[in-house]
Amino acid sequence: MKFLPVTETLETQQEKKERMKILSEQTSFSHEEVKTLMNCTYYSQRKAINSGADMQTIIEEWPFFLEKKGKRLLDFLKNTCADKSKRVLEAVIKLRMQRGQLKGCSEDVKDMMLLLLSYFDEKEETLFHYVDETCLAKEVHVESLPVTPCIIVCGSSCFASRLFMLSIDHKVVNDQITDFISAICLMLGSYYCLNIHYPLELGSTLEFLQRCFFNINPEKGTKVEKTKKKTLHVNPRVLTLIANLSDHEWRETV
Repeated sequence: MKFLPVTETLETQQEKKERMKILSEQTSFSHEEVKTLMNCTYYSQRKAINSGADMQTIIEEWPFFLEKKGKRLLDFLKNTCADKSKRVLEAVIKLRMQRGQLKGCSEDVKDMMLLLLSYFDEKEETLFHYVDETCLAKEVHVESLPVTPCIIVCGSSCFASRLFMLSIDHKVVNDQITDFISAICLMLGSYYCLNIHYPLELGSTLEFLQRCFFNINPEKGTKVEKTKKKTLHVNPRVLTLIANLSDHEWRETV
């Protein structure tokens, strides 16, 4: 969108933006109002993203861009899923110990990513490679990394790390990523910029992120690497989680 909608001005865009900031601080708000406000301010959101602002700033300025959807997913995984799956429950306990008293949207996203991997029973080591916090890019044993985009975590856990790197095809392509959310965005964006298929070991997690957080919903085709088995247009495990999450949200509002 190159121009403001004819019904909008820079002043009305700012007013709607400030209204969303107020709503984000409330424990109860109208989801329909937020949806309308987000649609009306799409021009300003894209302008902020295209300006090159870092992801943390964008999320602070546009709190509904990621945070509320992530919090609802976290609540579902930590409660409903943990009650039904021993694997998810063990992951919740482990992450609670690693996170400690850390708060904030970025920490919630770390929880969300790691719990999604646990929910889908997919391989964390295909997405995250842990090195010492003082490790330099040239010291990373790149031969042990996957060929697909991989986030190198400089620290004992995602919560302890203050620096991340991105590797693609056994090469460190970015060694100065200072926040986790930017690392996730760069990782997923790499699949599209370089036309890389999702590895089977991460297929469900990455497709869920693609569809539910980045709103990339092609009617045909999939980014998951091809196998001899019949390929469905949408991963049924992803569809099941989306349906269960929607049901969970509906129950929470009645």
